Amino acid sequence: MEPAGLTGSVEPPGLADSIEPASLTGSAEPTSSAKPIEPTCATRPTAPTAPTAPTKPPTPPRPRRLLRRFVLGLVLLLVLPVASAAVALRLAYGGEPGSGAHSRGRDAVWLGHAWVDGRKGDADVTALARRLRSTGIRDLYVHAGPLEHDGTLPDSAYPKARWLIGAVHEAAPGVRVQAWLGDELATESPDGMRLERAATRTAIVASTRRVLAAGFDGVHFDLEPLHSGDAHYLGLLDALHRTTEAAGVPLSVAAHQIDPLPALHTVAGALTGHPKWWSREYFGQVARRVDQIAVMSYDTATPLPSLYGGYVARQTALALDATPESTDLLMGLPFFHETKPGHLAYAETVPAAVRGVRLGLSRADADRVRFGVALYVDFAATEADWAAYREGWVTPG
Repeated sequence: MEPAGLTGSVEPPGLADSIEPASLTGSAEPTSSAKPIEPTCATRPTAPTAPTAPTKPPTPPRPRRLLRRFVLGLVLLLVLPVASAAVALRLAYGGEPGSGAHSRGRDAVWLGHAWVDGRKGDADVTALARRLRSTGIRDLYVHAGPLEHDGTLPDSAYPKARWLIGAVHEAAPGVRVQAWLGDELATESPDGMRLERAATRTAIVASTRRVLAAGFDGVHFDLEPLHSGDAHYLGLLDALHRTTEAAGVPLSVAAHQIDPLPALHTVAGALTGHPKWWSREYFGQVARRVDQIAVMSYDTATPLPSLYGGYVARQTALALDATPESTDLLMGLPFFHETKPGHLAYAETVPAAVRGVRLGLSRADADRVRFGVALYVDFAATEADWAAYREGWVTPG
């Protein structure tokens, strides 16, 4: 807003305000405002003073004003949405979860490759079974090796799979051992798996048949970064589900988070090249093609536990809305503690995540049966993480 200019005007002095010169006799005659002044020989006529123009304070050059306005607009554009989002997430973290928001005995945990490559033994399985007895965990996603970029997977990637499956079945009856298969997709870099190649999708289905032949109770896929709307992935899931259904085992996938705002993945993709989120519609398309879907509800860049918990509550509600009741929905819990871009360990805690899951479940679909949490990942977890999971989700007070 520019300062207003001066509005007063300066009236020029009238000729009637001048003093009439004295007469030759030295006597002064009364002057009249209406009488013109006659100049004497000793004086020269003076031109009337020109009106004084109103003055304005100096204004910055136009380019500087434009830059200042642009910076102010940019600050408002960035700060106001972030502040509004923070308030919304904090409000989502408020209140108390319902009494029925607890484990349904359908939880899962991701296990590292050490369980199938020979680094783990009988004593480890015994300890694992003992831990599982105080939880609601039914599925183990055991890393059976990253797929090759062409979709193949050698048997040498999981040499101790049969031993592990048999040992778990004996020590923890009812717990399923699924083969966790994944790879990096060539969606944001020139290297990686290309799902648009039919030969690659065919090889992935063949690799799935091989791991099921090794005795796994199901297969869990984690392919990243997978952009929203990828039709090749949907076609792959159709083929995989026919394979797992014929074997009588579940098909499970790890899923990206859902757009907190409509089309946010499109905006993020345009600005950063990394869309991150899936649209609600695409999440539903994936969920309808599988038996189990686990949301990777971590790596959120939220700076406070309360904001992270509010974000998880919102993701839980969105995922419940998009997932059919015939599909198991699991929300991921961060059982790891590294600090990196997009993940602050002091903010993304298990207690905050568990509370967020319970709040989202209570508000969106408190009676959903096919629901649980998935713990990522066993080799980075602490005893405090396990305790927070048990106390907050398995047996909440």
